[in-house]
Parts: sequence; C-alpha cells; structure tokens
Amino acid sequence: MKIFVAGASGAIGSHLVLQLVARGHEVVGTTRSAGKTGALRALGAESVVVNALDPEAVADAVAKAEPEVVVHQLTAIGGRPTFREAKRMAAATNRLRTEGTDHLLAAAHAVGVRTFVAQSNAVWVERTGGLVTDENGRLDPNPPKDADPLVSALRHLEEAVTGISWADGIALRYGNFYGPGTGVETAPGAVMAELIRKRIVPIIGGGGGMTSWVHITDAASATVAAIERGKPGIYHVADDEPAPARDVLSALARALGAKPPRRLPAWLVRLVAGQAPVHMMTQACGISSEKIKRELGWTPRYPSWRSGFTEGLR
Repeated sequence: MKIFVAGASGAIGSHLVLQLVARGHEVVGTTRSAGKTGALRALGAESVVVNALDPEAVADAVAKAEPEVVVHQLTAIGGRPTFREAKRMAAATNRLRTEGTDHLLAAAHAVGVRTFVAQSNAVWVERTGGLVTDENGRLDPNPPKDADPLVSALRHLEEAVTGISWADGIALRYGNFYGPGTGVETAPGAVMAELIRKRIVPIIGGGGGMTSWVHITDAASATVAAIERGKPGIYHVADDEPAPARDVLSALARALGAKPPRRLPAWLVRLVAGQAPVHMMTQACGISSEKIKRELGWTPRYPSWRSGFTEGLR
C-alpha cells in the first residue's frame, strides 16, 4: 500500500517506517526538520518537510502523496528539555493532537484515504474498579487540573479519528515506550535513562499507580497490524504485564546500573510539580492488549518489561 506517515522521524516513526518498507509498502514520511530527511530516505521512505499546523501545507503534501493510508504519529517531544521547555513541548503536542489531527483528517478525506491510524496514549485511561482495563475504559473525565489540556487533546484525537464515516478510523492507545530512540535505553545521552541514573525520577508516595509498557519495536509492529488489518475503533498496545510504578522504576534502575530511585511523599511532589505526576504514580490504571492480539494476531517480541529491560534497551 501507499502509506503517508506524519511524524516519521519521531520515536516510533522511524521504527514504523523500517517495518513498513520491509513488508513491501511504499512510504512517504514527514518531518519538521530538513536535517532528518536523509535518515528517512536511508530507511527506504520518500521524505517531505511539513509543518503539521499549516493546513495548506498538510493538504498539499497528502495530495501529492496520494496515499491509501494516513498514519498520525505527530508529537513535539524530544531532546533534553528544561522544565519550561517541557511545558512548551507539551503544549505543542496538544496542538498537534487537536489542530494537527483535524488538518490530517481533512487532507486524508480529500484524497479518498481508506484507513487513518493515530497515536493516542493509555496513561490517562480512567481507573474505576480494577487495576487494569480494556478498550471499554474511557479517558479520565476528571483528570487533575494540570493534566486537563493533555487529556482533552487526547480525547479530541480519539473522538475525531474513530468518528469518521468515510474511512476506517483507528486510535492506538500505547503504553509507555522504551528501547532505541525513546530515551529509555542504554545509548549515550539517552535523556530518561540519564535522569534515572541521576535519581531525578522518584517513586512518589506508595508508587502503586499501574503502568503499562511496550518496547518501541513492538509498538511499531502493532501499528503495522492496525494498518494492514485493523477495524475502526480503539486498540490498546502494551505488553502482558501491567505493574505498579514502584516495581517498574526499581527494575529499570537496576537494568541501567543505577542506584534505586528515591522516594518522595506525594504532598511534596504535589507542591513542587503539581498533581499530574502524583496521580500518574499513585492512581494510574494499567491496560490489557488482549483485543489487538486476538483480533489482529499481534504478538509482542517482549511480552514483559522484565525481559525487555534486560534485553531490549540497547
């Protein structure tokens, strides 16, 4: 198929392009940076520089590509941000999930795209009864105030994509990424790994919030499955072992050769960094990926973060 990947140079985008090309698909990949076009061409994709917040530029790029499938992997996250820069990246990502989604959908509709696949996130799925939920779980309707813009943007994306009638609209709620290109890896200068080694990422409160993880190559292969045979709706994409944040962070520190993470009381983190990180570390819900395994035949290479942390961080 002819596939247009918006955000092809991002954490998951490059892995996705590589796998799509290996399966014989023709890929046009977008990037914000002209300096990344060569890397995309080396992966086997045609590359194009596009500002996803410019509707005319998006429409033109999609019209020229004439794809059968559009994949939305746009975020503005990356690099080694300061606290202020991280807030700017979050706000920019929210715009990509709202305005950027609308621009891509309009462009895809105009050229008769038959499948539209978009990146969502499972971190803010509502925790109601159990510790783990399937795709019937909704995004938290009452998130902490400092997380509301992020959750609202995800909600806009999911409703816009799964609500289309002219194509198969699919939203993928990914768990936390780790592995090459994600920052949670052993590569020199990996941002998240460096913060963990410096003990800057603490266990907050009891650390009982559930976390779901997925190796970046497994996230890409799940996306390929959705592109090739997915049905309209939402799919969860994570490994088979949702676990409390305290267990995962401790294991990740060991895998990176770091000292155990510090522990901080929830009230202190709430005072310094807001309610959102406290909520994630103490109240978050895990996700089940049984639907995508059952319906699309997806099997993760790393069924548990335990093996993934020891084998898949390089």
